[in-house]
Amino acid sequence: MSVLQALILGIVQGLTELLPVSSSAHLNIIPWIFKWTENANFMIEFNGSFDVALHFGTLIAIVLFFIKDWILLLKAGCRKVFKKEDSLEGRMFWYLVIATIPAGILALVLDKISDIIIADNFELKMGLIAVALIVMGIILAIVDKKSENKYKYEDIDLKKSLLISISQAIAAAFPGVSRSGITMTVARALKIDRESAAKFSFLLSTPIVAAAVLVDITEFALTSIPFWIGILASFVVGLFVIKFLMDYLKKGSFKIFAIYRIVLGIIIIGLIFIR
Repeated sequence: MSVLQALILGIVQGLTELLPVSSSAHLNIIPWIFKWTENANFMIEFNGSFDVALHFGTLIAIVLFFIKDWILLLKAGCRKVFKKEDSLEGRMFWYLVIATIPAGILALVLDKISDIIIADNFELKMGLIAVALIVMGIILAIVDKKSENKYKYEDIDLKKSLLISISQAIAAAFPGVSRSGITMTVARALKIDRESAAKFSFLLSTPIVAAAVLVDITEFALTSIPFWIGILASFVVGLFVIKFLMDYLKKGSFKIFAIYRIVLGIIIIGLIFIR
């Protein structure tokens, strides 16, 4: 993999992992459009640990952006156990922990099933990505428009946490669904306001992505320059994207992202037929 390819994919990861548009879709679309998939060496590196490494970059961006929240959550979570102190942060920490466990197990199962069904059929994979982009785009638009802003971040309870978290597993099974997209959609369906939905979605993604990184960390190409270029690009771009989205959702809606998903899905279908 060249430095330019790694840079492009890192930028794409940073832009799309944190927006409800599916990074997995874009990380498959870009190599397919530029025909990098025809290069066996590229595909070996890309399908190895590089994808997870790019997620590591955006993971660092999320942790740093919400570092004050995580410090408060960790401290309050410990105090809730050892000192029996009750607080919003303490409850929220354990909601995140408890909700992550079933979501992680279900994601692993569905991911294995998805791998068996899709296997090496790249055309099938691109078709599923296109359909997922369009369907989730329509659902996101409808849910966001019809849902009122009844609850804020501090109103999220264990039931809401579990429903939002378990939805992440669907993203593992169907490329193109988007982890952030489906968690934000479910949060909006539960009448959580947009900014709170995004914040909780980011916090919720942290432990699952961290677990994926730890599983594959021994396979990281630590001596590869493109490897580090990809991580750095996804991290830097990711920081800016989180700031943009959190500011944008104070007044804006998810409509623009839904439209983008639908248009991109239609373009992919058109390219499949052309090719």
